[in-house]
This record gives sequence, structure tokens and C-alpha cells, in this order.
Amino acid sequence: MLKNNTLILFFIIAIFATCNAQKEIDKILKVQEIKAATDVTLSEVSVLLEAQTELHPIAVLNWSAFPYKPAVGFRIAHANNQIWLKYYVTEENILAQTEEINGGVSGDSCVEFFFDPLANGNYYNFEFSCIGKPHLAYGPGRGKRRFVDPQLIQNELQITSTLGSKTFAEKTGGHSWEMTMIIPASMFIHDKGIKLKGLRTKANFFKCGDKTSIKHYLTWNPIVAEKPDFHRPEQFGTVVFE
Repeated sequence: MLKNNTLILFFIIAIFATCNAQKEIDKILKVQEIKAATDVTLSEVSVLLEAQTELHPIAVLNWSAFPYKPAVGFRIAHANNQIWLKYYVTEENILAQTEEINGGVSGDSCVEFFFDPLANGNYYNFEFSCIGKPHLAYGPGRGKRRFVDPQLIQNELQITSTLGSKTFAEKTGGHSWEMTMIIPASMFIHDKGIKLKGLRTKANFFKCGDKTSIKHYLTWNPIVAEKPDFHRPEQFGTVVFE
């Protein structure tokens, strides 16, 4: 009888452990709507995000070979069918050498937002160097990406960084920076007419620096993979636009 009770207790503990692990693997983020004028500026967006939204950490270390963990967080909201996003980063070294739109910004001090609007595995990878140089493509996986037109990115995407916009070689000694952006739904060119309000979708948020002196790879939602790989839409968290 004691043996049977022990087995029952073991299975109960295992079930709870599995449920808790699943909750950690598939986080749920609720994105509130902010009422604002249609001509709101980036500085106004920054203030509204500070006043009305929660700070979420990007703090999951998925790969033991890369233990460095800068302090990273973000705030997010939506308004006027736009995504408002602000990153906060404190890290030892910063690098910004990529000059062109859709260049290799992941080698720089970089923050990223991967967004799967229809939650069907086709996602946009928004990547930003610490000076706001963007990289944006769309597709179902790492090897099947289609770049978004650089002219559209330049015309529609609004970005500002406290580090300015000029490239620079790596700087050491510890640095803190912030980046605010407005991503209009017009950027989702493969999902024309999409409405953010009420949308339940999938996304993940990242911090990396492939070519910095201390390589690092942090995620908001955990990723299970042998080596660093952010292109895992099946492991994005759930995002609900209220």
C-alpha cells in the first residue's frame, strides 16, 4: 500500500512539474492599447510607455557556452494599429559597425523582435543595432527569408536610440542605452489589412552580439536548441493585443 501511495505521489509531482515547465516555455504577454493621437512622436511614445506599461525582462540564458548576461528589458503597447516598443540595455561592451539597412546587425550590440502575426510559423524578424540600424525579413525559417524593401523600412519604421545613429568601433567599460520604435502594421507586407487590436499571436524578444568581445544570446521566451538559434517560431511565446 505504501508503495502504491508513493507511486501516486510521484506521478502527481511529475504532472505539476510538467505543467510549470510548460508555462515557462510558453509565456503569455498581454499588450495593452494606449489611446493617443495619430501623429504622436517617438519621444511621446517613450513617455507613454514609461507611464503606462510594465517592464519585461529578456533574461533567459539558453546556452551554457555563452554565460554573459547583460541587463535587458522592454516595454510594449499598441496604438493606432502600431506596435510601440522600447528596449533598455546595460552591457559591458557596445559595437555598431553595420551601416546599411538589412545588413548584419546581429553582429553588433543588437536587440530583436520576432513576430508571427497569424501564429502559423511565418514570421518577421525585426533586428536593430544599438544605433537603430534595422534588418527586417519574412518567412517560415532561417533559410527561407525574404527581405522587406529597405525603402519601405526607411519610410515607415521609426526608431531612435540614446546612442545616436553613427557607427562606431567597440567601446568597453560598461554602457547603458535605450531604444524606442514605432512599428506600423503597414510593415507587415505579407499580412495586408491585419488589425492588432484583439490579435492573439506568437513572438519572442532577444538580445545578442555575435561580433562583440563577449558573445551573448538572451531570450524572453526560452528556446531549446543545441546552439544559439532565434529562428524557432515553434518556441515563441504567446502575445495578446488587448
